[in-house]
Amino acid sequence: MGFHTKPTTFVGHVKIKVENLQRSLTFYRDVLGFDILEQTVTTAKLTSDGKTSILSLEQPENVIPKKGRTTGLYHFAILLPKRSDLANIVIHLVNKGIKFGSSDHLVSEALYLNDPDGNGIEIYIDRDPSEWGWKGTEVAMTVDPLDFKNLLTTVIPGTTWNGMPAGTVMGHIHLHVSELNKTEEFYVNGLGFDVVNRYGAQALFISTGKYHHHIGLNTWNGIGAPAPAKNSVGLESFTLILPNEEARKQIIRNLRQIGANVMEENNTFVTHDPSGNRVELAI
Repeated sequence: MGFHTKPTTFVGHVKIKVENLQRSLTFYRDVLGFDILEQTVTTAKLTSDGKTSILSLEQPENVIPKKGRTTGLYHFAILLPKRSDLANIVIHLVNKGIKFGSSDHLVSEALYLNDPDGNGIEIYIDRDPSEWGWKGTEVAMTVDPLDFKNLLTTVIPGTTWNGMPAGTVMGHIHLHVSELNKTEEFYVNGLGFDVVNRYGAQALFISTGKYHHHIGLNTWNGIGAPAPAKNSVGLESFTLILPNEEARKQIIRNLRQIGANVMEENNTFVTHDPSGNRVELAI
């Protein structure tokens, strides 16, 4: 479908902070089924295909627990290749005694859970884009009950959850922000995303290439919510994959034109949205 490949701009990687790296690895490896691509004493890069990392964990020095009513991570969303994969992980999570929520969003079917530190995770599959309902530039999304009975009919006899399948990608990220006006300017005028859904005055969903959303942005933690402490559990950064170097140069110009700061760190260009969320610009 091309929603997570070039020339679409998409979220390719998310890095989160955790209190105890070994505890988190037990969850992400043994429960969710990621493999470890690289590991140090305080960091780990996780993979589903043995080659590319879509999620990293970091245990900061003097780490403190996640605090509520701040900006930062609402959830990151892991997109599975097939509906039967979602059905298999439902059975797996139930068997493991892991609590989770669920929703049918019309464009997708999703599970919701937290890691041991309270970092939000969505695991989902997309419906075929031909089934998405568009009204002009806005896509219809809702929060309906997930039809587990129908979902479980897709389980292939003799198969079980065997870990994150190859072809799993970082589908999107959803962020708490402190307000929406400057935030929309940053992501639309600066980074080049399109608004594809407005949830009243409280949330925006944005994408490129007519995806239902690569990024969600909400003020549900309160207008003016502060950024968390640097050593707090939560989001460290997320990486946008841009089509090419020329596109990156144009985005950097656009960001600077609206007053956003862009820095180069270790051959990576980095910016921060108006709420302090760190964005890395890769190609």
